[in-house]
Amino acid sequence: MTYKEDCPFCNPGRDEKQKILFENEFCYFLQHDDHQDVLEGCGVIVPKKHHANAFELSKEEWNDTYELLQRAKTYLDEEFTPDGYTLGWNVGEVSNQFIFHSHLHVVPRYDDEPLAGKGLRYWLKQAENKREKHI
Repeated sequence: MTYKEDCPFCNPGRDEKQKILFENEFCYFLQHDDHQDVLEGCGVIVPKKHHANAFELSKEEWNDTYELLQRAKTYLDEEFTPDGYTLGWNVGEVSNQFIFHSHLHVVPRYDDEPLAGKGLRYWLKQAENKREKHI
């Protein structure tokens, strides 16, 4: 299994605020205490093998990601009763990936949020994000 000594997702136990809620053969679902104040219930599904991004995952890792996504939804629906979800992968620095170990964000969303109804595309389709024409 590929492993990086300095990677927080290869070493989830080193951060006492990072907790694995459940896992399967190839992945785990974890939550970080620091993220719960604003993004209540949020977590990430992380492959145990170190991959820089989702494009490198094996079929088995994709299958285990799917299985944990279903388990995470059941858990979050029971514990937090969200009104919806935002799911996402960041790939590369330009997409705001700053931990270069593949991970799927699972973000419960609530009707009473100030930004309810605004998803990932909301920020991306703002006028200030428009590229200049390139030849």
